[in-house]
Amino acid sequence: MKDKIIHFIEEHKIIAICRGIYGESLVSLVKALYEGGVRLVEVTFDQGDKDCLTKTSEAIKLLTSTFDGKVKIGAGTVVTVDQVHEAKKAGAEYIIAPNVNKEVIQEGNKLDMVTIPGAMTPTEILDAHFAGADFVKLFPAGTLGLTYAKDILGPINHVKLIATAGVTPDNLEAFLKLGYSGAGISSYLTNKALVNEGKFDVLKEHAKELVDIASKI
Repeated sequence: MKDKIIHFIEEHKIIAICRGIYGESLVSLVKALYEGGVRLVEVTFDQGDKDCLTKTSEAIKLLTSTFDGKVKIGAGTVVTVDQVHEAKKAGAEYIIAPNVNKEVIQEGNKLDMVTIPGAMTPTEILDAHFAGADFVKLFPAGTLGLTYAKDILGPINHVKLIATAGVTPDNLEAFLKLGYSGAGISSYLTNKALVNEGKFDVLKEHAKELVDIASKI
């Protein structure tokens, strides 16, 4: 099971990050992204919301039932073991985190979920790798920059890395050409103002743009 999801991520590359979008707005957004070619969607746990376990679980269930495997749904900002279990029960196939928490990684692996913790330094990246992470999310990739992203790959070219935060149409190709397995992208694909205005056609075109860039690598 995990091998299929790992391959799927490597094939499709673009993970759309959805924060604070629920219900029919979320379904409409993911439909637009799907029509634009995006096949991976992360629904985050909002750590500042006391109801995040319920809201994120319900959102994941809604998407998995609506898209029936055509879009692979993951849970994001997974920072506790409880959230790992809630994500699994809701139907998420992978978990993404902003940090390296060995218990979260190992619990995800026990539940046959693909694990993608976030890291910034070489030490954090290798800690995540040796804890059993399937991919490591370089975060925040845009702030760290392409030179840093390239230098990391010198000694750490055996770890599957996903660039996240600050990845845009202007630098996506460069990250992928360096050897990054994919990219996590939020506002360009899931802008809440555009969602609230119902401008899903704009987000669909953004998805097409990014998918076209990734498909050429």
